[in-house]
Amino acid sequence: MITIKNSHEIEAMREAGRITSAARSLAGELVKPGVSTKAIDRAIHDFIVSHGAKPSFLGLYGFPASACISVNEVVIHGIPGGYILKEGDIVSVDVGAFYKGFHGDCAATFACGAISTEAQRLIDVTKQSFFEGIAFAKKGNRVQDISHAVQTYVESNGFSVVRSFVGHGVGRQLHEEPEVPNFGNPGRGPRLLPGMVIAVEPMVCQGTYEVNVLKDKWTTVTADGKLAAHYENTVLITDGEPEILTVTEGL
Repeated sequence: MITIKNSHEIEAMREAGRITSAARSLAGELVKPGVSTKAIDRAIHDFIVSHGAKPSFLGLYGFPASACISVNEVVIHGIPGGYILKEGDIVSVDVGAFYKGFHGDCAATFACGAISTEAQRLIDVTKQSFFEGIAFAKKGNRVQDISHAVQTYVESNGFSVVRSFVGHGVGRQLHEEPEVPNFGNPGRGPRLLPGMVIAVEPMVCQGTYEVNVLKDKWTTVTADGKLAAHYENTVLITDGEPEILTVTEGL
């Protein structure tokens, strides 16, 4: 069932979104050569807790960390650990915060020091595809209007969108209906209505869109070993333009 949020719930989601997006910004500042992914996760955990919230991901379906930190060919669900970031890595950080009964959810891919031109283009196209998509996140449109816009932009730039994982509704649960794919045909899917809140999250691959999940049952990598990037925000459907609830200047 798709839930429509009232004004009180939307304001609570704005607060959750602010904490979540600030945690993402903190992660971006910490992405530097010589820093472990575990250290970034610990900083995200402490930041979220210090603001009276709980990390949405910690323990969710058994996930063992407060953030998903995915490096290079890891698309999503990277488990933070002893990996030490090095110059040229690209680092996707996905974070959620639960506050006053509601979740925020957002992600971005950051450059670790100097990266290749093609890696930077992948990051830029992934981010822009989100904005291409939410141009259609308006009352009366359908979910796959967003999906089609994301896919069209990504593929026109020579990259591919992951099929195996999709965006989703957000609210009292981190993952709610409807599913929000990054591919599809316009005019299909649930109709968008004011008060709906969705996570739009392009997951973009340098090569094939096929992915493999490793033996830890979390870490999801590109099947061809090429780079991947991820960009996500929590978005409110309104009577007019969509509102990004996890907005951060520069992200």
